[in-house]
Amino acid sequence: MDLNTVTEVRDARQRGEWRPGDAWLAGGTYLFSEPQPHLRRLVDLARMDWPPVAILADGSWEIAATCTIAELSAFAATTGPATSGLVERCCRAFLASVKIWNTATVGGNLCLALPAGPMISLTAALGAVCRLIATDGTRRALPVTDLITGPARTALTEGELLRSVTIPARALSARTAFRRASQHQHGRSSALLVGTLDGRRFSLTVTASTPRPVVLEFAAPPTAEALSTAIDGAVGGNWLDDVHGIPAWRRHLTLRLADEVLAELGAAP
Repeated sequence: MDLNTVTEVRDARQRGEWRPGDAWLAGGTYLFSEPQPHLRRLVDLARMDWPPVAILADGSWEIAATCTIAELSAFAATTGPATSGLVERCCRAFLASVKIWNTATVGGNLCLALPAGPMISLTAALGAVCRLIATDGTRRALPVTDLITGPARTALTEGELLRSVTIPARALSARTAFRRASQHQHGRSSALLVGTLDGRRFSLTVTASTPRPVVLEFAAPPTAEALSTAIDGAVGGNWLDDVHGIPAWRRHLTLRLADEVLAELGAAP
């Protein structure tokens, strides 16, 4: 897609005032996929040279907003099965071509805030925190679950930049279970659930079937009935309704996948 309203591309390393019609450019797989008539200038992050993934002193992962899906997948493959399995399955949930895999970024998927965004599923399930930088240099931290406020809606202010997302070390050592379903083999996710078990503490993250991530936490694995009741209480009937599934079907699918996640993680390792 040619963005024929864009008259300038600015290197993000060069300081400049944010103005109406500006947009951050990372991978650009969304920006160049459809018309963007409101855009006048792109601020290119490609030359910032942020390390795709860094392991911090406490063992946490700091994933740069510009980290591509391919880079995240490759990094996770070097860390052992405890984390690589979940990361890889979330990366594969894109069902994207090799070209997209090597261009699309973690930050772009988060900021686009589509309910089926698998990087949202991954980072929300692991309790990740976003590092944000405002146009005046002010910095703040915000959990992924608070960043996403609805379909294609985030808590980002005008011009605010997602610099990175940090996954805590403790979450990386938890047992996990992944379930995903869609209307057809290569379709967008209609429901994507991730369960984690850290000691006896159980959590379930519901995405794709809801407008924003829903995270449920329990001191110990609940019964299937208690889990279903908790899901219905948390979602409150606000199931996503679009061409990829009607609310009643998404609810049914979510409850069924939740049972499977619970069965996988509820048993002793």
